[in-house]
Amino acid sequence: MQPVNPQGHPGDLDDYDLKDTNPQLGERWPNGTGYERFSSTYDLVEQMFYLYVRVEKAKDLPPSSITGSCDPYVEVKLGNYKGRTRHFEKKINPEWKQVFAFSKDRIQSSILEVFVKDKEMIGRDDYLGRVVFDLNEVPTRVPPDSPLAPQWYRLEDRRGTGKVRGEIMVAVWLGTQADEAFSEAWHSEASSVYGEGVLNIRSKVYVSPKLWYLRVNVIEAQDVVPDDRNRLPEVFVKVQVGSQVLKTKTCSSPTTNPLWNEDLVFVVAEPFEEQLLITVEDRIHQSKEVMLGKTLLPLNIFEKRLDHRPVHSRWFNLEKYGFGVLEADRRKDLQFSSRVHLRVCLEGGYHVLDESTMYISDQRPTAKQLWKQPVGILEVGILGAEGLLPMKMRDGRGNTDAYCVAKYGQKWVRTRTILDTFNPKWNEQYTWEVYDPCTVITMGVFDNCHLGGDGARDSRIGKVRIRLSTLEAHRIYTHSYPLLVLHPHGVKKMGELQLAVRFTTLSLANMIYVYGHPLLPKMHYLHPLTVNQVDNLRYQAMNIVAVRLGRAEPPLRKEVVEYMLDVDSHMWSMRRSKANFFRIMSLLSGMISVSRWFGEVCKWRNPITSVLVHILFLILIWYPELILPTVFLYMFLIGLWNYRFRPRHPPHMDTKLSWAEAVHPDELDEEFDTFPTSKSQDLVRMRYDRLRSVAGRIQTVVGDIATQGERFQSLLSWRDPRATALFIVFCLCAAVVLYTTPFKVVALVGGLYYLRHPRFRSKLPSVPSNFFRRMPAQTDSLL
Repeated sequence: MQPVNPQGHPGDLDDYDLKDTNPQLGERWPNGTGYERFSSTYDLVEQMFYLYVRVEKAKDLPPSSITGSCDPYVEVKLGNYKGRTRHFEKKINPEWKQVFAFSKDRIQSSILEVFVKDKEMIGRDDYLGRVVFDLNEVPTRVPPDSPLAPQWYRLEDRRGTGKVRGEIMVAVWLGTQADEAFSEAWHSEASSVYGEGVLNIRSKVYVSPKLWYLRVNVIEAQDVVPDDRNRLPEVFVKVQVGSQVLKTKTCSSPTTNPLWNEDLVFVVAEPFEEQLLITVEDRIHQSKEVMLGKTLLPLNIFEKRLDHRPVHSRWFNLEKYGFGVLEADRRKDLQFSSRVHLRVCLEGGYHVLDESTMYISDQRPTAKQLWKQPVGILEVGILGAEGLLPMKMRDGRGNTDAYCVAKYGQKWVRTRTILDTFNPKWNEQYTWEVYDPCTVITMGVFDNCHLGGDGARDSRIGKVRIRLSTLEAHRIYTHSYPLLVLHPHGVKKMGELQLAVRFTTLSLANMIYVYGHPLLPKMHYLHPLTVNQVDNLRYQAMNIVAVRLGRAEPPLRKEVVEYMLDVDSHMWSMRRSKANFFRIMSLLSGMISVSRWFGEVCKWRNPITSVLVHILFLILIWYPELILPTVFLYMFLIGLWNYRFRPRHPPHMDTKLSWAEAVHPDELDEEFDTFPTSKSQDLVRMRYDRLRSVAGRIQTVVGDIATQGERFQSLLSWRDPRATALFIVFCLCAAVVLYTTPFKVVALVGGLYYLRHPRFRSKLPSVPSNFFRRMPAQTDSLL
């Protein structure tokens, strides 16, 4: 097999790079000599002016001479753009309370017309009257001024020559996207959407449901009676919460008083809508199981636990299967009941993982009383996109209706949808509290396919991830990020996303404290979940989040949530495995280079270097106490030297590192194959799936090894400026201490510390371990 060139096509590399942009951020309002800039909460987006029209209500509208009633609605017209309110049936005093926003850049008329019309079932709608506004006389509103008060206006006839019956209450003003009416307004960028479709294009903020781990400890059962009284039952317990089903092992020996003492863990969300269904079943043989009893329990009766202290166990009576069908059976069964012994609690000390652990955005425990103070503020200005590709066909031509979704912690945001453009401008700004800088914000761009009511899935355009620890504090990053998507035929650039990002630290002391703190809450270390449990629970948590957000109005679609949460990141991929392998090789290449340099020293290729190395070697042998301080001093000097070469922008998806530019077509076909495989032969399918399952675990292990090496590299690379600064200061202090302390003392203290009794050891990771695990790796740049 011929080796594949990871460099790809040199001419295309620039298309995949981050690009610096220079947007005009912040608010600028006209004054006597030009434009004056004001500081505001919208200083990370370009200012966009809108003409706002608030239609409140009307009164005393004339009824139709034919029907004797009035079905009024309002049409707001500005040049070629028309916005329309909903209509009311048989109402002469309607209240609409709707806002229309017309982009100032697209205004091609000097007058605004507000029409009141009567909707007719057959034929043309009847004209009731209008109000005309001169745009030169419209006031400008600058937040935080109070909203402009609407006024009553008498309706004019069609020609504007006289007043007609009826009045309408309207407010008209000029403002920006900082106006409170912006998010609820009908926008001229979506002038073709009316009625319920308007809900699907508005910008919204969503909150993930509060997730809990539900731990069910199945202890034992008593007086389990099988249907066949001549045999002892082989009993197991099945526990179900919603769609999640787990079973205990079958009791080792047939008995009517089985004992299990097994823990089963589920994911549940507030408000608790599901109930806990416990069934005790008898395994007759491998393919037949009989239910012996069940009980249905609401989740809100169970204790919420914040730490590892045990909760009280309880006995629950089992309702016999088919109980109460006949009244005679009911009286008989009431005298005797089987019981099951359970210890159930809602775990508040864990963080419920609902996203890929490589790109986690939140690490707080479920219980709010265990949260620490925030260490910073993250502000993101979603400016716009450029060069998007057509995602669907409409009226015989390519079309894209793009919106952007950003996810960090429990807060999701969705921008408004800009219709029928490949260069949308959103200019929306959002803010998040940051509790840990070693987290990732994810932003995805999608094509809205729910405007026509056909129920199609929203298409993925691309995704951007930014790790907060790679951002310098108080600096504004303005970059254009390429939107890269891997298709069955290869990697493809779908356009560019323009962002303005700022990370503000609130307390330097808290930030330093966080770097020595464990990544996850301490319950994950005191009573850890198994690897299989974490994977299964994460998948269940993703499903719950997708279902709950899909029930919002407007819904955040399941395909959007799954793409943002990397639901398929565990699937086998030859490309990812190859990328992880070459990550390890790049780490080993440094060790190989050192060994080659040492070989050249031994061969005296450069006599001056060889003499200096011999002198250093003799000094260290003669004074062994200088070995450790010299190593730390060298690392301090290397860190200072690398400061000049520190990265100037956040890392982004690297197509070369991901091995996506020159991937073999057969490997891509394998990566996009279904799981299980769609191959026809059963034997091939079984072996192929088994290989993919095993290789997926190997891929994860290889990636973890590469991540550890890259974290070690990042100690001195200034990828995380705060962490590198802390580390080199530590190196300097360590060098000073080791210079002044005898080597024997250091060796004695270190040896006694590592040989200390288990009683003096904590189950929590050490501060150096926590610090090291927070170092960034190149996982942020993997597709």
